[in-house]
Amino acid sequence: MVLDTALHQFLVLYMWFPLAALLGFFLLIARFYQRFSMARTYYLLYIVAAIGFGALSIRQASVELVRQDWVSGVVSFLSGLFLAVAVLILARLMLGAKEVED
Repeated sequence: MVLDTALHQFLVLYMWFPLAALLGFFLLIARFYQRFSMARTYYLLYIVAAIGFGALSIRQASVELVRQDWVSGVVSFLSGLFLAVAVLILARLMLGAKEVED
């Protein structure tokens, strides 16, 4: 059981690093696009999402394997929401969604 817990903690903490690298890559894309198109991309939301997912990883590694608490659920939801908003803003700007005129 101790080995299972240690493996779980290692994998949860280890998986944050590829996620942080991917979010950092998205941040650089959004910052580059904002710099050259002069359109606001809110690229700092990627940092907020990365910090939230990092806190979530630490929280999940510190609790028992079978126990899920409401704090983890709230942090996961908010981090995912910030990430979804940031990705949708960037995709809308980069794909050239046009406003509908009445």
